[in-house]
Amino acid sequence: MGDGRRVTDGTRGPRRWRRAAEEALYGPEGFFVRQAPAAHFRTSVHVSPLFAEAVAELLQRVDAVLGHPGELALVDYGAGRGELLAGVLAALPGETAARVRAHAVEVAPRPDGLDPAIRWSGAPPRGAAGLLFANEWLDNVPVDIAETDSGGVPRYVLVDDDGTEHLGEPVTGEDADWLARWWPLPPEPGLRAEIGRPRDAAWAGAVACLDRGLAVAADYAHTRGDRPPLGTLTGYRDGREVRPVPDGERDLTCHVALDACAAAAADGGSGPGLLTTQREALHALGVSGARPPLSLASRDPAAYLRRLGGAGEAAELTDPGGLGAFTWLLQPRRAPLPPPWGVGAAAGDRPSG
Repeated sequence: MGDGRRVTDGTRGPRRWRRAAEEALYGPEGFFVRQAPAAHFRTSVHVSPLFAEAVAELLQRVDAVLGHPGELALVDYGAGRGELLAGVLAALPGETAARVRAHAVEVAPRPDGLDPAIRWSGAPPRGAAGLLFANEWLDNVPVDIAETDSGGVPRYVLVDDDGTEHLGEPVTGEDADWLARWWPLPPEPGLRAEIGRPRDAAWAGAVACLDRGLAVAADYAHTRGDRPPLGTLTGYRDGREVRPVPDGERDLTCHVALDACAAAAADGGSGPGLLTTQREALHALGVSGARPPLSLASRDPAAYLRRLGGAGEAAELTDPGGLGAFTWLLQPRRAPLPPPWGVGAAAGDRPSG
C-alpha cells in the first residue's frame, strides 16, 4: 500500500494526509484557489473592523521601535481577499499610511476592486522592515498525521479520496525526531499527533523575509504541555464543521504547535518568540468589551448604540471561550518587541524548547 500509488481503476490509492491536503487545498482545483474562504468560515478579520484597527495600532508601535523607516512593510500571509490589509490601511493616520508598503501573500488570484496600493503575490518581499501578520495561515499548512498502532508504534495515517483512513508505515527519520521533541506519543493505541515540521519551516521562512521588525502568527494552537491526545484535524464548509475529506470542496485544518514554530524561527536567526492569548493581545492594543456608560444613551443615543455595537464585537474577539482563546506568537527579528511586550514586560509566556 505505497504512499500515493494509483490503482487499476484510475483513482488514487491511500496517501499521507500532507500530500492529500496540499492537493485538496492548493492544487489547480484546490479549495483556496477556487473558493472565497469567507464564505466557508469566519475569522477575526470578518467579525469586526476593531481587529484591523488593533493590527494598525500594532504596526504603529513597530514603526516607532524601528525608528519610522521611509518604507514600512505590512505583510499579510494567507491574505484571503485582502480584507485585513484594506482595514489596516483605512485605520492608519495619513503620515504612516503614506510610508506603508502593503503586501498580500496568497495563492488565490487577486480579487477585483482591491486597493491598488496592495501588492499581491504568492511570495513575500525580501529584506522588508515592518510587521508580518499571519492570521489563521499556519493551520492550513498541511501536515502528516501519526497514530499509534496496536503495538504502540506511531505510524503515518493514510487517507483515500473519500476520507477513509488507514495506517501506513512507521514514522521514522526527522518526523520521528520531531515527535520525540514536540509531541511524544504514549504507546496507547489510537492516540494521534500532527507532525508540525512543514509549519515550522513555513514560519521560519516567512519570518526570514523581514530584515527588521515583528512577525505575528494568530491561530488555534497548543503547546507541548497540552497537546490534544486525538489530534485536531477537521474540515469546514459553508460555515459548518464537517468531516475532513481531501476533495477540494472544504477547508482542511488542524491546530498549530506554535511553540515548535517559535523555536524553528529562533534557530533561523530571529529573536525568541513570545506566546500570549488573543484576548490579552487585543486588550494590550486597546480593544475592550466594556459597555458604554448608560448616561451616554440619554445624551447621544446614536453614539451610545455605535459604542454598544463595538463593545459587542470586541467581546466576541476577546471571548476566552472563543476567538479570545487564539494564541498569538510574537516573534521579533533584529528589533526589540514593541510595547507592552518589550524588555521587562510581564505579558505572555515564552515557549519552551
